[in-house]
Order: sequence, then structure tokens, then C-alpha cells
Amino acid sequence: MKLSAIFLAACAFCAPCVHAQDEIASDRPDLVESSQVVGRGRIQLETGLLLERDRSGEGRERTLSMPTLLRFGLDGKLELRVETDGRTIRHAREDGRRSTEAGYADTALGFSWHARDAAGSLPSVAVLLAGELDSGSRAFRGQGIRPTLRVAAEWDLPGEMSLGVMPGVGVERDESGRYRYGILAAVIEKPLGERLRGFAEVALPQIARARHGGTEASFDIGAAYLLSKDVQLDAMFSRGLNSRTPDYAFTVGVSILR
Repeated sequence: MKLSAIFLAACAFCAPCVHAQDEIASDRPDLVESSQVVGRGRIQLETGLLLERDRSGEGRERTLSMPTLLRFGLDGKLELRVETDGRTIRHAREDGRRSTEAGYADTALGFSWHARDAAGSLPSVAVLLAGELDSGSRAFRGQGIRPTLRVAAEWDLPGEMSLGVMPGVGVERDESGRYRYGILAAVIEKPLGERLRGFAEVALPQIARARHGGTEASFDIGAAYLLSKDVQLDAMFSRGLNSRTPDYAFTVGVSILR
């Protein structure tokens, strides 16, 4: 059985588990991760639909995926994370020819460690370590284990606003072998009501040399709505800032804490 299918089955199996914790803090839908962990014995499911469109010369590409993250609280400062882009369908058109590829994306396993709480001008900080496994369908499978190390820092700002920054590094593989790349993102959040918050983000999920695909960059804007203290709905629109990034992307999703 594919690891992605096992992951989705685990989501369904773990849903009945119930423990107590405060209001949900989701990593969706922006790139900057939360500096909080879900808490001992808690399980949080974050999933949605992502549509990306890209145009390069005469070529067109449209990709639909189901990014999904499952977070298991091991104690008050550590959580286990299982993440995948899930079922993925890619439609392409180039030189008048159309093609479609469908399958499952790779799955990543990792941990998030809440290193410190916010204090005065110092941020709340988490360290995230993960490894993406070559576990997906052939069309979407990477090569070997590709690790990433990220640091998520969150500051409280005046006017109930907040700033999140996430630098990081990763290792990827291509035809020429292994290479390292950088990660950097920053997001500003502001409450738009008692349950609604809006945000704007600049995201660089890959900072690399041109021979390894170059740097990807986007500007993201979106909102999240607390349906209850344990359920969040969200939506985000992204605009690619260079030719190496999909022109447009749109996602909607839900996060559930149990």
C-alpha cells in the first residue's frame, strides 16, 4: 500500500481521539509554520484543495492537489508531523499536445519542537525538522530522502497584529545530484473580526542556483475563520513573482483539532 494511502487511513482512524486544549493554531494556509505545537495527546488534521496554474511560452500547466498535514502531540513542546500533497492531478499542454498525469505525492515525516514562548520583544520560536520520502506515484516521486530544517518565529505587534518569519534550509536531488537550497517567508496577520483574521505573505520556498531550478517566490493573501475553537476554515490566493513560480494558485481548506 502507498505510504500516502496509509497516511490518509491514519487520519480516519485517529479522528475519534479527544483531549482538552486551547484554541486551534493551524499551519494552513500560508508557508510560515506556527511556532505552537498541538499539545500532549492532541491530534490536528489540516487539509484542503490547491489549484495552481502556470504559463510558460506556448505551454500551459494546471495542477490540482490535496495538501494534508497530520500533527500528533507527544508532549507540551514536541509534536510528530506527517505531511503530503496527497492525490495530485496535472494537466499540461505544449506544442498543441495535451497530457494528464495523476497519482499520489511523496510523504514527509518530521517533528516540531516548541523551543520558547514569547517574552517581551522576544518571539515565540519552534524548530521543525522533516524528511520527505520517495513514496509517491512515479510521476510525482522525488529521489531519496530530502531533509529540511526550518525555524518559525512569531512576534506580537501593536494593534493585535502579529509577524511570523521562517528561515530554513533543505536538501533536494536532481539529475546532477544532491544540492542545498534556502527557504524564507514572512507573514503579517491582523484580526478582521472576533473570529476572522487576514494575512499577507511573501514566500520563497526555494532559494537555489539557476541550474537547480532557481529561486521560487510568491506574494500570498488570504484569511482564516474560526468556526469554533477547534475548527478553522481558510482560503488563500497566491501570485507568482517570477517565471520559476506558478503564475497563480488558490487554496481552500479546513483544520480540525481533536
